[in-house]
Amino acid sequence: MKIIGTPSPNFDARPQGQAVDMLVLHYTGMKTMDEALARLSDAEAKVSAHYLIDEDGAIHRLVAEDKRAWHAGVSSWRGHADINARSIGVELVNPGHEFGYRPFPEAQMAALILLAQGILARLAIPPRNVVAHADVAPSRKQDPGELFDWQRLAQAGIGVWPKTISLGQAGHMVPRLSHYGYDISDADAAILAFQRHFRPARTDGIADAECAGILDALLKLVQE
Repeated sequence: MKIIGTPSPNFDARPQGQAVDMLVLHYTGMKTMDEALARLSDAEAKVSAHYLIDEDGAIHRLVAEDKRAWHAGVSSWRGHADINARSIGVELVNPGHEFGYRPFPEAQMAALILLAQGILARLAIPPRNVVAHADVAPSRKQDPGELFDWQRLAQAGIGVWPKTISLGQAGHMVPRLSHYGYDISDADAAILAFQRHFRPARTDGIADAECAGILDALLKLVQE
């Protein structure tokens, strides 16, 4: 796996003693790779990620893993804020919902899997902490979105995917979302983010029995 060094000035030191225990996946949401790379390298933009993966599978290292990249913004997971301090951020080139959202190509997914497997081999990141940008900022973000193949990643040992699913109790879903890790201050947004990740076939923001069953299966899986 070849990684191209393309340094960004947008980083700082992680807080002393802070362990890295999250992997956050994004899409760039810009029209082209060149536009995305320019923004992630622009000191005035104050945004970055550790890695950027082009649609052809080329991997760019923008920020060293031991530094804090600026990718998650205002975010929360499992009660923790400052997700940047505790995470590795990976951007996937994709125009996103604003500019013609499309599936993530095979070469890009294959490169991501190799990269993520290496990251997980180096760092103690629990499966439930491999998350979408939308998972940690549900009221602001929707990436990488419903076309991203989370199930394939889980099959490659990256993240988690439910096994056996039964219908659950929809009325209990929101507090259980909080238990799984979501910030539920905007419950509708949290439900929609969950659907984009774990039930992409229907993303309507409604807590139904199928979603509740998926969440029950996930909670059982991460507690095993």
